[in-house]
Amino acid sequence: MMLLLLISIKLLLLLCIQRPSTSVRLKEGWQVYSSAQDADGRCICTVVAPEQNLCSRDAKSKQLRTLQEKIQNMSQSIEVLNLRTQRDFQYVMKMESQIKGLRSKLRQVETNWRTLPTKNFQELKGKMADLQPLVPVLNQYKADAGLISQFKEEVRNLSLVLTGIQEEIGAFDYEELQHRVTNLETRLRNCMNKLTCGKLMKISGPSTVKTSGTRFGAWMTDPQVSTASSKVWYMDSYTNNKIVREYKSMSDFIAGVESRTYNLPFHWAGTNHVVYNGSLYYNKYQSNIIVRYSFESGRVVTQRALEFAGFHNVYPYTWGGFSDIDLMADELGLWVVYATNQNAGNIVISQLDPETLQVLNSWNTEYSKRNAGESFMICGTLYITNSHLTGAKVYYSYSTKTSSYEYTDIPIHNQYFHMSMLDYNARERALYGWNNGHQVLFNVTLFHVIKTDDDS
Repeated sequence: MMLLLLISIKLLLLLCIQRPSTSVRLKEGWQVYSSAQDADGRCICTVVAPEQNLCSRDAKSKQLRTLQEKIQNMSQSIEVLNLRTQRDFQYVMKMESQIKGLRSKLRQVETNWRTLPTKNFQELKGKMADLQPLVPVLNQYKADAGLISQFKEEVRNLSLVLTGIQEEIGAFDYEELQHRVTNLETRLRNCMNKLTCGKLMKISGPSTVKTSGTRFGAWMTDPQVSTASSKVWYMDSYTNNKIVREYKSMSDFIAGVESRTYNLPFHWAGTNHVVYNGSLYYNKYQSNIIVRYSFESGRVVTQRALEFAGFHNVYPYTWGGFSDIDLMADELGLWVVYATNQNAGNIVISQLDPETLQVLNSWNTEYSKRNAGESFMICGTLYITNSHLTGAKVYYSYSTKTSSYEYTDIPIHNQYFHMSMLDYNARERALYGWNNGHQVLFNVTLFHVIKTDDDS
């Protein structure tokens, strides 16, 4: 059974709002695993939870406070899911009504089919056939909406129990209570973890994090590390530079407090670099060589030529800047986007082995690299903008899963008129941009296809 949900996946950074210097102060041993915003970019909630085995049988009052805090955070998270589900439920009910109406109309037409032209009859019958499979999907959606309500009720009941026993420690089996809370927390995490991949529907923002550097550059975080790490890397300019600046946190980045600098052995070309699992991947200047540089060892661990790839402004994006080879990462791994003579200058997508940089698989598109403003990967689909200037929009997408493309029309607000870097971060589900010397962030809205446990 397939469950279709339209969920707004909001920016997961601790910035969370228009004031980028704001951050959440966490207790030692606690971690953020989800956050949400409303349509205006204001924080609704940040869900936090202590690490496993934080509680012990000592100091039961402290244990209960810990459980209460967990319940409160889960309750906030469930409330957000519930609000979104109720909003989308109205859309689902409308679709269901349309399906029923179409079915009734079709029955009437079948009774008086002689009065209807054959072409119109076949078109109506085709629409009905297309909509018919949605009926069980809608039924499953309503069932899952009920499941969220059940989660909400269970949290409320547990909260009442905790409040009732706070003054009478020992009146309730603490181990059983902790088991119930842990079980509910696990179920909630599993539910939220299903919201991993989806189709891009909307780009909102941007939020300006900082204004610094030249007109062109790149900045990024590592999508593979835990949420406990929030290091930021900064690479100014598109050429004639080898210095990578590291910041321990987003707040340090905003304040300009560097923690370390790295002097790369080779200059980079373009602004299309990516940090992935502790390594920097970039295009070596005046070559089609991809370099993997380890931050931990401070040296190049792998470099490999990308066969047939154009370089040094042979097939750049529309703004130029030696942006021929674009490295990126998403939920499915490490990718590189480029163009070749063999594909008539059109974009080629290749998935790379992060360790060896070997090409695992490639897809040839029919979109000219020189006509693309920027591009980024989400869940194995490449999204391409039609310009780097004002009025840009995501115009084309190519799915590596189905080896097919489609034309889209998703506006992206180019606030500072010249986009020289746009890259997706799967951990934070946000787009990082370098917009004419401004470091900006965009929220994304994804349309999710979620499989239930009964799916084969």
